[in-house]
Amino acid sequence: MNRLEFHRLFKSPGPVVLPVVHVLDHAQAERNVRIALHEGAPGVLLINHDITVEAFLPVIRAMRRQFPTYWIGANFLAVTGKDAFPILGDLQRDGIRVDAYWADDARIDETSSVDDQKEAASIANARRESEWDGLYFGGTCFKKQREVAPKHYEVSARIATSWMDVVTTSGTATGHAPELSKVATFRRGVGEATLALASGLTPENAHLFAPMIDCFIVGTGINRSGDFHNFDPAKLARLMTFVRRQGEVTATDI
Repeated sequence: MNRLEFHRLFKSPGPVVLPVVHVLDHAQAERNVRIALHEGAPGVLLINHDITVEAFLPVIRAMRRQFPTYWIGANFLAVTGKDAFPILGDLQRDGIRVDAYWADDARIDETSSVDDQKEAASIANARRESEWDGLYFGGTCFKKQREVAPKHYEVSARIATSWMDVVTTSGTATGHAPELSKVATFRRGVGEATLALASGLTPENAHLFAPMIDCFIVGTGINRSGDFHNFDPAKLARLMTFVRRQGEVTATDI
């Protein structure tokens, strides 16, 4: 997806903030979605970091019914799109729209050509067969997955643009921001495609990444201190204030 199209989709010239809800149960998910909505985040991503997929699916259904027009995406932990897309297709056929799927590992192989990506192609086939029509955020050189040497970052990013809507990278672990050099290399690799960052972002360091990143996927950086599962409204408000100002600058430049 072209980055301009992405920003138009969210009506945001600056970085798009998508808070991550580490789902525990219905009540906790609802509380955090309401905070994100109240503070002006254009959408959220739900992830089953601490519960099974079986426990996660009813929460997704409930959030969609309670917030019928809000942008809601999902991450099924530790699986690829090959397993996730059929689930998303079934939800869509049941009238439960999931606007995006975020995979930690899009299975990009930096040692092969862009047209010889066997696992990514298998995932793409599963997506087509599912008939699910949301956005695909694909983890590339992502935390806790197969390690990729920095010399391969740029080619990995370039290959990834052919296999997903939003190329998504991270630091080395949850809550750890990547080196600025990694993000700059990814920006070169994706060109004018959409680039998301999914770890280590905070209201305090957002200015470092904003010029290179189209989407901030943020969890721990806006959570309450010592609380992995609940947003701090004040932290999210500060981040939203920053990206609005960044958007005003961007719009003026354009």
